[in-house]
Amino acid sequence: MTDDPPKDWPLRAHARRLRARHDWWVVEHGDGPQVLMLHGAGASGHSFAALVQAMPGCRCLVPDLPGQGFTRPGSRGRFGIAAMAEDVAALCAAAGWSPKLVIGHSAGVPLALQLSTLMPLVRVIGINAALGQFDGAAGFLFPLLARALAATPFVPALVSRMWGNPGKVRQLIEGTGSRLDDAGIAPYVTLVKRAAHVDGTLGMMAAWRVDRLMAGAASLTVPVTLITTAGDRVVPPRISRDAARMLPRAEVRDLPALGHLAHEEDAGAILRAIGDRLV
Repeated sequence: MTDDPPKDWPLRAHARRLRARHDWWVVEHGDGPQVLMLHGAGASGHSFAALVQAMPGCRCLVPDLPGQGFTRPGSRGRFGIAAMAEDVAALCAAAGWSPKLVIGHSAGVPLALQLSTLMPLVRVIGINAALGQFDGAAGFLFPLLARALAATPFVPALVSRMWGNPGKVRQLIEGTGSRLDDAGIAPYVTLVKRAAHVDGTLGMMAAWRVDRLMAGAASLTVPVTLITTAGDRVVPPRISRDAARMLPRAEVRDLPALGHLAHEEDAGAILRAIGDRLV
């Protein structure tokens, strides 16, 4: 299996490789004000394909995060929020990007907030933002489990073999509350089949400390719009509402339907929820 996406990969015609601490796979699509898009854990930049195509008049900048999708990591020690934000800022500098707006999904939202301390952003838009912890014992055990799995060499290959098929991936996707057609499932099958992507995802999950970021929420003064969807089974809307009370300049916009991958299910609905915050 090659390190580059298959020829039919979403937005492949607009992608290139760029070296800046990591060997990045990045998409640059359209013309106009620059919008940086940061995907969540376990996904890749492909997840924004429908939203990118629904945003004429913008130049969408969409990297695969280090270790995930088709970005080859330069170091496994830079999977945490602070380090990854520094590396995204370095990518922007190397690429000549100067985005003022960042759209993040799930774990991409805390990354966007951290990035706001390094770059002069005008706004962060979060879709089903992963800005909280799991309840109860899961909040303690899950990070420990992720760290243990990430440190076990054979786990990524085992996960790829066991889960890298359409039936298992559909089961995973539907567990998030989202429903994707076969074309939407196919890229995730490709990703799960890649042991390197699974390894990068586990590494990110093991190093991700949202509690540390939110402990300093009062200093995150960038305006934030948090979009929630009632059908999200991964990050329920209350997480965004709780985070909005901690952030100095945050608002919440609720959608009555859709699941965790709302931007893939209905890009138009997400764009309407963003509304005037896009400019």
